[in-house]
Amino acid sequence: MDLPPLLPAAVALLPALAMFAVALLAPRADAPVAWRRWHWASGTALLAALASLVLQLAGVATAPLPGLAATLTGAWVALLVQGLATVIGGFSSRYLDGEAGQPCFVAALGGVLAAVHLLLLADHWLVLIAAWAAVGVVLQRLLCFYPERPFALLAAHKKRLADRLADVLLVVAAALAWHEVGSGSFADLWRHLEAGPPSPALQAAALCLAAAVVLRTALLPVHGWLMQVMEAPTPVSALLHAGVVNLGGVVLIRFAPLLETVPAARWLLVGLGLATALLAGLVMLTRVSIKLRLAWSTAAQMGFMVMECGLGLYTLALLHLLGHSLYKAHAFLSASGAVAQARARDMRPPAPPSAASLLAAPVLAAPVLAAAALLPVAGVAWPWWWSALLALAWAPMLWWPATRSADAPGALRRVLAGLAMVALLGAAALAGHALPFGVHDAPDASAGPVALAAMALLYAGLALLQARPQALAGWRRWSYAGFYVDEYATRATLRLWPTRWTPASTD
Repeated sequence: MDLPPLLPAAVALLPALAMFAVALLAPRADAPVAWRRWHWASGTALLAALASLVLQLAGVATAPLPGLAATLTGAWVALLVQGLATVIGGFSSRYLDGEAGQPCFVAALGGVLAAVHLLLLADHWLVLIAAWAAVGVVLQRLLCFYPERPFALLAAHKKRLADRLADVLLVVAAALAWHEVGSGSFADLWRHLEAGPPSPALQAAALCLAAAVVLRTALLPVHGWLMQVMEAPTPVSALLHAGVVNLGGVVLIRFAPLLETVPAARWLLVGLGLATALLAGLVMLTRVSIKLRLAWSTAAQMGFMVMECGLGLYTLALLHLLGHSLYKAHAFLSASGAVAQARARDMRPPAPPSAASLLAAPVLAAPVLAAAALLPVAGVAWPWWWSALLALAWAPMLWWPATRSADAPGALRRVLAGLAMVALLGAAALAGHALPFGVHDAPDASAGPVALAAMALLYAGLALLQARPQALAGWRRWSYAGFYVDEYATRATLRLWPTRWTPASTD
């Protein structure tokens, strides 16, 4: 029996409505009632997100709602976001037990998710701008859950300025595209791009969109707030790092038809993504705090994901987004066990890798990935430079410690295990291309070798740090300070938008 065309659209919109309802009702209840309402609403939203994905995979015709459109890619991300939010909400109800302001926390959590679901359905410039702005505005309440903490207030203020600048850029992009196309609908924009090359106005719109994503995704030089939101409760960090900050990648994948026709926008994404990945990856190696290392790791991963979108590898970017979200949510929610793990490692610290393994690891990984790329997976656009880049990224799994000849069998077993993991990861990445994500790749042959060279530079720095740690003592101090990029950005922020971010002193 054919389903009514409006039913799939209503199912896709239900998660946003459920989260919006809990945002309205939670502040009027006490903490236990607010959490019960959250559990009912999140369960309903999760089932609706799953049903929407099933309907999309089944190819059920969907009648578009004004300014909204259910897409297969959006359905995958909506299920991921709501699944993580359901787990994070359950964790939060125990984590915040006894805290004041829990109903407001539940309301803000529901408001953020309602805006995220609306953004995933956006098919019009106005809906996209409004939904993304709402995500930032409501998120401020979660970031400032402890308003007496100065760095929480500073991080929220820096994010507020970055968000407002991104809003301005999105408005400019929308105005340029609307004037050129004659409509704010994305479907009309795609049809306009199919008719011929983009006009200067659309090229400028693509550049504004790319710059807005950079600001929203905490790339250089506005990455500092992402580190300072560690002052917020751990569930907020999990939600931010596992879900909200990844929205930039979703928007870039959505606008792939526009980005593919504007090389300047793609180069902007590749350049800033690479710079962020390099800097954040180096800083992460020098940090001791578990949560700060996770935060710098998120910045590096966002750089890689934006770079992948700039390179036109949208399927890999989506796989990266899904995998990073799951990993980072687990890492933050299990951060309490990191202390015991660190103590266990201190009792038996790992041996440093041998110099030979530092050189041989990428050489051994490359042919394994090249062989995996030959697997008969339909529709996979896997350029040679991406296999080489992944070989550098996964080479540390093949490092073996400097040992005596008597321990050679142990080193050999380690190498074989590392090669097996590299082969499995490569095969999994290729198998991911066979999943119905609704994404089409368009690799950029000119930017790929540049990304490969930057990855080789990062690997060389990592290898040198392992082989000659004392020779880089001065560099480590700079790296620990984040190369002072955030200090300059913070000063510029407070000059552009002065605010009081320290609590008033009391007698």
